[in-house]
Parts: sequence; structure tokens; C-alpha cells
Amino acid sequence: MDTYKFQEMTLTWLKGGTTHMDGGAMFGVVPKPLWEKKYPVNEKNQIELPSDPILIQYQGKNILLEAGIGFGKFSEKQIRNYGITDESMVDDNLVELGLLAEDIAIILMTHLHFDHACGLTKWVNGELISSFPNATIYVSDVEWNEMKNPNIRSSNTYWKENWEPIQSQVTTFKDSITILEDIQMVHTGGHSDGHSIVLLRQSGETIIHMADLMPTNAHQNPLWVLAYDDYPMTSVFAKQKWVNEALQNNYWFSFYHDAYHRMIKWSTDGKEIIEKLERTRK
Repeated sequence: MDTYKFQEMTLTWLKGGTTHMDGGAMFGVVPKPLWEKKYPVNEKNQIELPSDPILIQYQGKNILLEAGIGFGKFSEKQIRNYGITDESMVDDNLVELGLLAEDIAIILMTHLHFDHACGLTKWVNGELISSFPNATIYVSDVEWNEMKNPNIRSSNTYWKENWEPIQSQVTTFKDSITILEDIQMVHTGGHSDGHSIVLLRQSGETIIHMADLMPTNAHQNPLWVLAYDDYPMTSVFAKQKWVNEALQNNYWFSFYHDAYHRMIKWSTDGKEIIEKLERTRK
């Protein structure tokens, strides 16, 4: 497992499962000759997209950022359509670290699309239960409301199987919320109406987790937004704001879906990588 010591925080990337989605959809209106130079694509025009939660250990708390795709949650048709090649090993990873799912105290959910939220619940003896029964789950109120009441478009990704067993554990927020003083969630909208980003701060340093506003390092350009985004112009403006702030202040960018990098720090003009933590590939 890849790890990074961020002053008083320890970050460990867990194995949350892997999908392979259409590259055109993942880069929206950007022409393929441009985006394929920045991110590899297979013969089916799919790009590899791991869904790896980050375990943050801080102030004696075990915190998950995102939840992975879970295990045993997909039909054969879904496995084919989503290009799923492996499922979550979060429980096994936690055991390797001397932990159990019951030791997770906090879960930060940037949004509740299936590839982020399927890991919140699991099947046990034919019943769906919470995967992390002792955790408080934070998500924006807009996202939580749409999760429970999806529209004709969002019903494909907001599944009752992922929210009904955990509804008593959920705490929502409106614009932003600060957790343990140094962790902030900020509602941005864009990818979904309730999408949020996460900032980890330590003594003048910041890691920004832009979730699906920047799913991979190849999505740094504010104009490169996903066809999956419900509100693409909101994504553009949110990315423009936060990418600019992050570049000017030397933030680390962390990724949930990048198959090659865990974190990157760019030069202030965004043109050069000055530091990086690569994803271990096995």
C-alpha cells in the first residue's frame, strides 16, 4: 500500500476496485488526439480508473476519504459495462494495517455516485448492512437529498442499496464543514449538484482532493470536464477557482481515480511537475 506522511497525518491508499470507462466520456468535448497524449487508452477506447479510498490517520482517528466500489455489488452486465477488473479489498487492507472496518470513525464522501459509494454497504447473509458501522459519514445536504430522490438521469448512479443501510450514520452540511480542525469539506457542485472537495491542512501546507472535478492528473485544465458532469459550466468555474488557488499556493493535488499518480505538486503555472507520489502498480 502506498503511504505518505503529511506532518501529523498519515495517508494510506487502500485498494477500492478498478473500472475502465470510455475515454471520450471521461474527457467530454476534448478531442481524443489531445487527451490520449496525457492518459493511456486501451483498444476499447477505455481508460483505467482505480477507485482507491485514502485512509487518513489523525488525532487518534481513522478516517476514510471515499469508499471504493465495494465487493459483490455488481451484475455481470454492470461488470462488463463499467469495465470492472477488480473489486474492493479495503477490509483486507485494513487488517494488514491492524485495523477492522469497525475502527473507522469518519468517512468523507465527496459525492455518492456508485464508484464512490458502493463500498459504504455490503452483503452479509443476504442482507445489506453498513460496511463501517461506527463511522459518521459526511456529505453535502444537496448530494444526500439527490441520493435519496434521484432523477431520470441520476438514478443510474444513485442506488438505494448504497444509502438505505447507512442513513442513520449520515451528517450533512450546506456550504462547508470543518472536521478535526484541519480537514475541510467544501461544496462545489459541478460533477454532481452536491459534489464537494476536501482540503487537508498542516502547518502551512495543504493537500487538495478535488475528487471528480479532477479525477486524474490529465484533467488539470479547467476546461477539461467530464461528459458525466451534470453541470459542466459549474465544474469549469469551480476548477478554475480551486486549481488557481492550489497552484499559486503550492498545494498537493491528490487523486481518487488516477492509475499512475497518488499525488502531484505542479509549478505555479501548472506546466511542470515538481513533486509526485506515484501509484504502485502490481
